[in-house]
Amino acid sequence: MEQWQTVCQQSDLIQDTGICALLNHEQVAIFFCRHSQQLYALSNYDPIGQANVMSRGIIGSLGDQKVVASPLYKQHFSLHSGECLEAPEYRLKTYEVRLNQGKVQLRIN
Repeated sequence: MEQWQTVCQQSDLIQDTGICALLNHEQVAIFFCRHSQQLYALSNYDPIGQANVMSRGIIGSLGDQKVVASPLYKQHFSLHSGECLEAPEYRLKTYEVRLNQGKVQLRIN
């Protein structure tokens, strides 16, 4: 049985800007992309800068890929896979996220 945790309301989201939520003691960066109308959820921890800052990153695209740029050293991470485009040995954890009746929910594993 799937389990989802509500982390905020849809009205808490700001288009093209990240917010940080807490899921089981892990910080999760949640982004709502205005262009694609999609939600993305990634670890808030930047493995290169070694700080919880990804929710403050700038989202955009490189080619066909939606990305978030770390606010520290500007590496780009895929919003879909979490892979760092400049340093593939680094990857952000990704989370399943959905909008359910105005609530933003993360899947609990």
